[in-house]
Amino acid sequence: MPAVTEAKSLAVLPLSVLNEEENMFQASIRRFARERIGPHVRAMDEAGLFRRDLLHEMFELGLMGIEIPEEHGGQGGNFFQSVLAVEALAAVDPSAAVIVDVQNTIANNILLRWGNDEQKRRYLPKLARDTVAAFALSEAGSGSDAFALATRATRHGDHFLITGRKLWITNAAEAGIYFLFANANPDAGHRGITCFMVERNFPGFQVGKKEDKLGIRASSTCELILDDCRVPAENVLGEIGQGYKIAIQTLNEGRIAIGAQMTGLAQGALDHAIAYAKERRQFGKPIADFQAVQFELAEMATDVEASRLLVYNGARMRDAGLPFVTEAAMAKYFASQVAENVASRAVEIFGGVGFTKDYPVEKLYRDAKIGRIYEGTSNMQKMTIAKQILGT
Repeated sequence: MPAVTEAKSLAVLPLSVLNEEENMFQASIRRFARERIGPHVRAMDEAGLFRRDLLHEMFELGLMGIEIPEEHGGQGGNFFQSVLAVEALAAVDPSAAVIVDVQNTIANNILLRWGNDEQKRRYLPKLARDTVAAFALSEAGSGSDAFALATRATRHGDHFLITGRKLWITNAAEAGIYFLFANANPDAGHRGITCFMVERNFPGFQVGKKEDKLGIRASSTCELILDDCRVPAENVLGEIGQGYKIAIQTLNEGRIAIGAQMTGLAQGALDHAIAYAKERRQFGKPIADFQAVQFELAEMATDVEASRLLVYNGARMRDAGLPFVTEAAMAKYFASQVAENVASRAVEIFGGVGFTKDYPVEKLYRDAKIGRIYEGTSNMQKMTIAKQILGT
């Protein structure tokens, strides 16, 4: 009992203070984000397209395979490091952050946990080296009710034929592998849902319309169209009917990373607001000298730090093997609120110029909105938290 108690207290300690290795890791990503991604953020946002050369650099730096074991070409890191990477990137460009987020905390994780040895041998090196992945669950009639899936998979000997449409799929335009959910036994309801690894070049598969979005515009969001898409039976992830469990467990982890994305976004907005408040002069002095502005910045900084503590706590609990569902929901729910609020207040501190595209806070404000929607809306997070604390 004492050993268990000691381990738990260590894991749940919500430290925002990082150890030396973690500090160096995050600092290197911040530098990359500022120097390489930063100069292109506005252009990518306007074009709605993430630069291929930057994507290649993220692979070269190992940012797309943080938790993939070294024997498969990855970095052999942990979940917490993935969270640190997402947070650091989001302070400069949340679009870059969500690309790295989905690759690491969703795609790589799902394969590491549920894939067999042959599937790992075949796909993990690709995901670490040069292949973007996507998580394809949502459909037109399946949003918060994630398992009201209409996409069907029918067995034909050594393969399945999958027919249906997926919507709002992140990374879809760039991806080469899709972790796609379809019902292989509709009579069993959600217990027929199965996860398939679908390659982009499989017959009957195509990427459809790309969405024209409010925010995170450089991150692609597309529909997927499957018309008797032929998928080898060996590409079933886990077992037939395990898709429900696979999706739930994967999304629980992914929500911590969305919290990290929103925390990084909020930190970026706060940093811009502080710098501008020191430079902007009114009535003969910097606006940072006015108590009203100081109080705004103080509240913003406090909210960002509280958000960071929730996110880090959830990530450390996950790495320690402790239950973290409540903490993940809290982190995503709170961080998404903080991001929207802090970005909005940053725009106000900038005043009129903050409402223009000439300054970065306008984009961060637009980018923040999605945090309360994807990977489980704020209402769904509150439902999860309530059920956990009530024991229902």
